[in-house]
Amino acid sequence: MLRVVKVRLYPDTQQKQSLAQAFGSCRWLWNYFLNLMNQTYQETGKGLSGYEVKKIIPQLKKEYEWLSLTYSQCLQQVCLNLGVAFNNFFEKRAKYPKFKSKHGKQSIQYPQNVKIADNQLILPKIGKVSAIIHREIEGKIKTVTITKNCSEQYFAAILFEDGKEKPESITEGKAIGIDLGLTHFAITSDGSKFDNPRILNKHEKNLKIKQQQLSRKQKAMQCGLGGLPHEQLHQEGSNNRNKARKKVARVHRKITNCREDFLHKLSRRIVNESQVIVVENLHIKGMMQNHCLAKSIQQVGWGMFCTMLKYKAENEGKIYQEVDRFFPSSKTCHVCLNQVGSLPLDVRFWTCEKCQTKHDRDINAAINLRDEGLRILTSGTGDKAMKCGLGGFPHEQLHQEACRPEVSRSNRGRKKSTTVLSVGQEADTVPSGQCG
Repeated sequence: MLRVVKVRLYPDTQQKQSLAQAFGSCRWLWNYFLNLMNQTYQETGKGLSGYEVKKIIPQLKKEYEWLSLTYSQCLQQVCLNLGVAFNNFFEKRAKYPKFKSKHGKQSIQYPQNVKIADNQLILPKIGKVSAIIHREIEGKIKTVTITKNCSEQYFAAILFEDGKEKPESITEGKAIGIDLGLTHFAITSDGSKFDNPRILNKHEKNLKIKQQQLSRKQKAMQCGLGGLPHEQLHQEGSNNRNKARKKVARVHRKITNCREDFLHKLSRRIVNESQVIVVENLHIKGMMQNHCLAKSIQQVGWGMFCTMLKYKAENEGKIYQEVDRFFPSSKTCHVCLNQVGSLPLDVRFWTCEKCQTKHDRDINAAINLRDEGLRILTSGTGDKAMKCGLGGFPHEQLHQEACRPEVSRSNRGRKKSTTVLSVGQEADTVPSGQCG
């Protein structure tokens, strides 16, 4: 099974210069070949593959000798990555490849010949780089990706094969539905509510001050103005602005670290306590069009949270299931399946007209998501009545939770489950674990 461990690197001054040279060479090669592909398509109507442009590298090394300073396989990997980027675009998994900038995040990829020593990473043409390896890396190393963020912090993402087989997914255990929100970040079907940490709000004042300081700094393009000599103004303007830019980047990095820490801990806790995890397939990009809620939705991190839940569940043989975003989870009574016509967002509690059950809007939605997820997993081929009565449940209970025939559903955007299931639903409740 493939695993990735991300470690922090601490290169010295000479190694930073070598990495900067490698970043620049790979970035220049990406832009050169991307421009070549665009021109070739405009002139001939046919594109170039990553393997075709890789054959041009030896000729470019003769013309641009500084390309030889970078490890050859890093340059070859640029061509292969560019080919993958175009494949993702044509298969509608990503946007059209863009030109890379020297500003912002930088990265290079080593496909092989990287070794790990005691708290050191041995890179070709770079040497032994100090690293904090906080987890054991046992197995064959596939690729190592070196990155530098805007705060000038260096990281290495090590992809390796641990030699273990991926565990089979089973459904015997606790099933939980999760409704994501803004007031409470997550509401589970068992009644637990996790508050939204609102991390950006805690650092917003500091970020505003740092951004104001950055906006007052002179840019390097204003050299020669203000009565100062050309060299002096160029040095003061660009250096001071660069220092202020790093301060802004460090605040953003702090916000990112706090958000990821919260999401990792919460997702680990939910995966440890549950066997089947059901969430709603939210259209976050469309929700961002609401300018009143766009900032709050952007800082909360729903997409990253669902990604963490998915890969952590799959690594432990548990099931992650998404329910169609058009499923009326909030407007349906989970007791009698009665569906109300309208339920505005400001209504947080409502009473069912049919069975007179009082509902907390979010908890009711989480329960409906859980039941709908179990229905999707249990029905499999779509024959709802086929498996009723299996899994140790009474016939009526399983028919209500798994089939749910009275709830109207939309087929738009539904993702079919490809998981082969054994008998069973929420048979046994797993004891609550601790955050990890």
